[in-house]
Amino acid sequence: MTKRIFSAVFLAAVCVFLASAALFMGVLYDYFSDVQCRQLRMQTDLAAQGVAGLGSDYFTNLPADDYRISWIDADGVVLYDNQLATAAMENHLERQEIQQALAVGIGESRRYSDTLLQRSIYCARLLPNGTVLRLSVAQNTMLTLLLGMLEPMCVIFFIAFGLALLLASRQAKKIVEPLNNLNLDEPLSNDDYDELAPLLNRLDLQQKQIRRQENDLQRKQLEFETVTSNMQEGLVLLNRQGLILSVNSAAARLLGAEEAAVGRDILTVNRSLELSALLDKAAAGEYAEKVLKLNGGEYQLNASPVLTDGTVSGMVLLLFDVREKMKAEQLRREFTANVSHELKTPLHTIAGCSELLVNGLVKPEDTTKFARQIYGEAQRMINLVEDIIKLSHLDEAGGDMRCENVDLYALAENTLKLLLPVAEAAGVELTLQGQPANLFGAPQLLSSIIFNLCDNAIKYNRPNGSVKVAIINDETNVTLTVTDTGIGIPPECQERIFERFYRVDKSRSQAVGGTGLGLSIVKHAARLHNANVNVQSVLGQGSVITVRFSKNAVK
Repeated sequence: MTKRIFSAVFLAAVCVFLASAALFMGVLYDYFSDVQCRQLRMQTDLAAQGVAGLGSDYFTNLPADDYRISWIDADGVVLYDNQLATAAMENHLERQEIQQALAVGIGESRRYSDTLLQRSIYCARLLPNGTVLRLSVAQNTMLTLLLGMLEPMCVIFFIAFGLALLLASRQAKKIVEPLNNLNLDEPLSNDDYDELAPLLNRLDLQQKQIRRQENDLQRKQLEFETVTSNMQEGLVLLNRQGLILSVNSAAARLLGAEEAAVGRDILTVNRSLELSALLDKAAAGEYAEKVLKLNGGEYQLNASPVLTDGTVSGMVLLLFDVREKMKAEQLRREFTANVSHELKTPLHTIAGCSELLVNGLVKPEDTTKFARQIYGEAQRMINLVEDIIKLSHLDEAGGDMRCENVDLYALAENTLKLLLPVAEAAGVELTLQGQPANLFGAPQLLSSIIFNLCDNAIKYNRPNGSVKVAIINDETNVTLTVTDTGIGIPPECQERIFERFYRVDKSRSQAVGGTGLGLSIVKHAARLHNANVNVQSVLGQGSVITVRFSKNAVK
């Protein structure tokens, strides 16, 4: 912009100088022409008086080098000329100044002389004897004048040219300086040029709009980062070329990426061939998913294309931890197999006994024995189905369970009364100690926790063994402890005893009966009460199972 302003100012200055010089030369030329005409007229009057008084003797020894003097008779014949021979000169009667002089006594004209080939000024005066005296002087033309003044004019031009350069440069900088110093952060504070007011108003409106949009984008970006950073699942946003646009902390951890991974190709962060193939499908506009091993775990990767006007403009990569899902699937398969196995044995027994009874192959005195066996197996199936239903109910969070304030000590006392006959039959001493402990929870579930823990402690105990139940109440927790002197649990099995149908000693489990779901019910019921279950056991010496209820968690 400075160059354009400089060029415009400089060109205008040069044009003004040239126009001024031309006008000045024209006015000056006209002025000197008028002065020269007046002088010529005065000289003509003086010469006419001399010729009128002296006649042709006036021209003798007349120093008239500056003027051309011609004496012409009334017929136009040149009688005298101080520069040319009169014999060679043509008749001057038709000359304008001669005709004017003969008519009115004086005549003037300006023309290029055919003889002298220059511009001349003529002045003619009629003499008393009827002749005409004419004086003429050569006048420089404008071109001749310019050529004569060429050197000083060039000096003046170069001086003016330099001044024009200097002034144009300074003026251009002076004009542009306020523009360069505009406060674009506050456009309305600029008041140097009124002509910029519409532009500055428009800039102010646009800046306000940009600030609003920037605040909205920052808010949305903050919301997006807050949500994605707290996601357990990994989330990566990519453009079509596979460059990372955004990555949350979970994805960065799984892919081994750094905080500065944004802007890098994802394949430079993780060089997995399976990941590359997955992204290639997404870049082609196809949805793709695959399970990969990352950081020692198994994760499902879902790659979805982002379409804009039917064209893939980016990709979204989601990473899900499927270890729990696969574990749950494995447990489901094991549960199905275990249920089938647990039901198959009593069903075969019932079917076999029934077939013998139907075909009359059983002695009358043995009928009661077979009926009792059928009843026992059917009861075992009923207990199994009831435990399965109870577990399913607990899996659904036991929403219809009614919660109330419960004295866990009194509840344990009532539950142990139901188990005393079983303990006496097994030769196991069953005792309760502790103090009243109020707890907010579901009585049915709390009772099932106590019942199943004590039932297992009795079944897997030794003759003349003991089962001690303790209720401990402190400021923050209510603790239920079941201690037995049974066979104990191997260390490698202690984490699995709460799995459905898991048995440490399968031969003993079949002998004592049971469905294999008791401890699973304990685990689920404790989870619904936000309680922690801890197992301590020494093989061959016994076990201690502790259930700790937090008074602050259960409300």
